[in-house]
Amino acid sequence: MLHQVRGVVAREVGAPVEVLDVLVPDPGPGEALVAVQACGVCHTDLHYREGGIGEDFPYLLGHEAAGVVEAVGEGVTEVAPGDFVVLNWRAVCGQCRACRRGKAQYCFDTHNARQPMTLADGTPLSPALGIGAFAEKTLVAAGQCTKVDAGADPAVAGLLGCGVMAGIGAAVNTAPVRRGDTVAVIGCGGVGSAAIVGAELAGARRIIAVDLDTKKLDWAEAFGATHLVNARHADPVEAVRELTGGFGADVVIDAVGRPETFKQAFYARDLAGTVVLVGVPTPEMTLDLPLIDVFARGGAVKSSWYGDCLPGRDFPELVELSQQGRIDLGAFVTERIALDEVEKSFEKMHRGEVLRSVVVL
Repeated sequence: MLHQVRGVVAREVGAPVEVLDVLVPDPGPGEALVAVQACGVCHTDLHYREGGIGEDFPYLLGHEAAGVVEAVGEGVTEVAPGDFVVLNWRAVCGQCRACRRGKAQYCFDTHNARQPMTLADGTPLSPALGIGAFAEKTLVAAGQCTKVDAGADPAVAGLLGCGVMAGIGAAVNTAPVRRGDTVAVIGCGGVGSAAIVGAELAGARRIIAVDLDTKKLDWAEAFGATHLVNARHADPVEAVRELTGGFGADVVIDAVGRPETFKQAFYARDLAGTVVLVGVPTPEMTLDLPLIDVFARGGAVKSSWYGDCLPGRDFPELVELSQQGRIDLGAFVTERIALDEVEKSFEKMHRGEVLRSVVVL
């Protein structure tokens, strides 16, 4: 059986997205059909539209989603119809060398649903990050579904599917920030603000937010930053050093992902400190660093893939912390919009007006 739903589709590079009829099949073996309740508008969706991730147009956009499982295919035991779930884009295999070593967060053979979703004329769609959740229903691998407390707000819980988890995880899992650490975060959009939340949760004593935009610095302060650096008016490296007794921060998180911000992060850390790259570079970017500086400064330089998260462990825990009021995930939701407002939300994102627009279905 095919389910006809409305979905947001990017037909070609740079063209405005369209709300079109999408055909979603019943789940096959290992798959789950999910009725989407909410999906955040992430910068990654814009990257897809602009051709910055691949060329497999048309794309069914959307991936920061929560909803209810409607049906499951043969052999599925992880979830059942009626479960409230957050979707993730890293369904692990359980068999590769990373999984066998107990490091499933680095799984080298993640997978998605095998059956394609299509346009009404049969044209196969490429779902963003294997999810495609700017749609009333979507088909995913069952392992992409993580059951969480059904009392959670879907618009809030769904954000754990990408940006918020990436930022919190960069601080808590990848670095990891320890109690009493000094932390600097470069770039205070959604991911950077989430890294600030993670640093505070981990017990950092000083959290320095760095950005060019005063509005984003205001967001950072609301999320727990103790010091603010406007990089339009001060050198970020010198400012971080001045705020850390001349030494540099124990952990510096680059949530932008550009060569210049990575260099700032590299030189703003203390000797033997840690740099975490969680902002996603584009393929043409290159980095030029004196190798002697890499050697002489010691410490660690790490990349954070999806906040090095384990969805089955991290999603329920963060939802519970949010419900207890210990972290304010709801503050990431700037506005709630309809499917046909996604293109406008991209424009707001460009202008830095929103942390997250969230499509509510």
